[in-house]
Amino acid sequence: MIQKVTIIHLYFATNIKFLRERKRLSQEQLSSCLKMTRAKVAAYEINHTKNPALKDLESLSQYFSISIDALLKLDLAKLPDPKLKELEDGKLTGADLRVVVTTVTNENKELIEYVPVKARAGYLSGYADPDFISGLPTVALPNLPRGRKYRMFALQGDSMLPIPDGALVVGEYMDDWKAIKTGELCIVVTASEGIVFKELENNIVNDRSVTLQSLNAVYAPYTLPVGDIIEIWKYKCYVSESVPVVEDCSIQTVFEEIKGIKAEIRTISKKINK
Repeated sequence: MIQKVTIIHLYFATNIKFLRERKRLSQEQLSSCLKMTRAKVAAYEINHTKNPALKDLESLSQYFSISIDALLKLDLAKLPDPKLKELEDGKLTGADLRVVVTTVTNENKELIEYVPVKARAGYLSGYADPDFISGLPTVALPNLPRGRKYRMFALQGDSMLPIPDGALVVGEYMDDWKAIKTGELCIVVTASEGIVFKELENNIVNDRSVTLQSLNAVYAPYTLPVGDIIEIWKYKCYVSESVPVVEDCSIQTVFEEIKGIKAEIRTISKKINK
C-alpha cells in the first residue's frame, strides 16, 4: 500500500553536505552544534528524510546564516563565492525561485503525478499546494533516469500531431529554464494559456521570452514573456492507445505523384500548342 507524502525540496540534501564541508565540519561536529543526532544529519545529507522537521530547518538556517527557502531551492554548490556571501549576509534570498512539490512512497521512492484533463484548470493555482498535488493520481514508469522529477499531463487537441489527442505526456521538471535548448519539446504551464505542449524556441537570455511552436503546421507559433510562465517540463515520453498516423511516403507513392505531374504538364502543353 502506498502512503502519499508531499514534500517541497530541490537541493536540501546536497546543500547540507556542501555547507558542512565548507565549514570543514564532520557530521559528528555539526550534530553537536545543532543538538541533533549524527544519524539525523547523515539521513538529511543522503536524502533519506523527505520531510525535514521545521525546527531542524530553522536550526540549520540560523547556523549557516542561509534562509530556509534558499536551503530548499538553491543549488548552493553552483553559486560563486560572492553570491554565497550575499546569501549569508541576507542580501539575496531564494524567495523568487521555483519550487516543486512531489509525492513519495513509504520507501521514499518518488512517484509521477498524473494531471488529467479535469485537473488542468486547478493545477494552475495548485501546482505548489501540497494538498492539491497529494490528491492527484500517481503512476510509476520504468527506465526513467533517477534523481529527477517527472510529471504526466493529458494532451488535448491535435496541435502536436503525430502525437495524438488524448496522449499522456511525461515531462522532466526544469528548474533552469536557460538550459533548455531551442527545438526541445516541453510542457509549459502558463498563466494566460494554461498547460500547453509545444516545441520551444528559447529566447530567455536575449529578450526574456520563449516562442512556442506546434508540430502540426496548421497552428501558428506565438511568443510568451518569461513572466507568464509558471513551470516548464521537458518532454521525456508519451503513452497512448492510438497509433500515430504517418503519411505514405514510399518510393512508389513518389513515382505515382511524379507521373501525375508529368501527365498534367503534357495536357497543358497540348492545349498551348493548339
